[in-house]
Amino acid sequence: MTRVFQIAFFGCAMALLTGCNGSEKDKPIWEEVKIGDLAPTAGTQRPDAQLLRTINFNAFVFELPADNIGALNSIWPILHTKPLQFNDYDAFKDNSFLVGFGQIPMWNHIRNLLLGAGAEQMETVSLLLTDSQYRDYLVFRLEREQTIYYSSSSGSMEGVPVELGKIGLRIKAEKDPTSRGVCNVSFLPVFAPLLSSPIPQLAARAKMKEFFFEPVGFGLKMSPGEFIFLGPEKYSGHQITLSSLFFSRPKRNPVVRVYLFVCSRID
Repeated sequence: MTRVFQIAFFGCAMALLTGCNGSEKDKPIWEEVKIGDLAPTAGTQRPDAQLLRTINFNAFVFELPADNIGALNSIWPILHTKPLQFNDYDAFKDNSFLVGFGQIPMWNHIRNLLLGAGAEQMETVSLLLTDSQYRDYLVFRLEREQTIYYSSSSGSMEGVPVELGKIGLRIKAEKDPTSRGVCNVSFLPVFAPLLSSPIPQLAARAKMKEFFFEPVGFGLKMSPGEFIFLGPEKYSGHQITLSSLFFSRPKRNPVVRVYLFVCSRID
């Protein structure tokens, strides 16, 4: 009797297995899915499906002897200022900042003037900016707490107490929607804490300690092959003003630093 039940049980199990698997092969899943099922719904778009737009910059730093700063007076008249838009032109000049706009064919002449003044190229940095996102270009590391002095929009000299951190140039580029191969670029001196944290609360706290030197900011439209040349009006080796931190290095033989930012590519 027991054997009869065993036969009946295995028979039912085989029948169930046969019914589940079937005698016909399952079709691959891609034969069941229509193209319409894979396409995004009208009016929606996945963030990772958006086209990534990037703007490439090359940054060059040159140092020339402080005694030869007068050689820059031959460079500024070659460059243009009309394309530039300043947050506050008077404050920009009061902070001893100078900037000019140029195009690559002009560079050989400017380079020869720098070399004639004893300038040396110190570094080259490639900056890749995602459209509408910013990058901080490091200018100087602050290894002690100090006060940075700058000329405000009111014309008065103001001091900003800062901790260990960095002085940089915050660069933001946005593709110009009205012109092909053109981007809107802004440059803004900034202080930022040296260390960042992956913990959101600590990162937000560090963000609150940033300080923007708004009166010294400027912007312009740029295309590949165009550049800005940034330097000082005069030399100051005190390392307490925004200008001296940007442009002066009080070494044994003091030097002046100047910067070249070239827009090399827009994708």
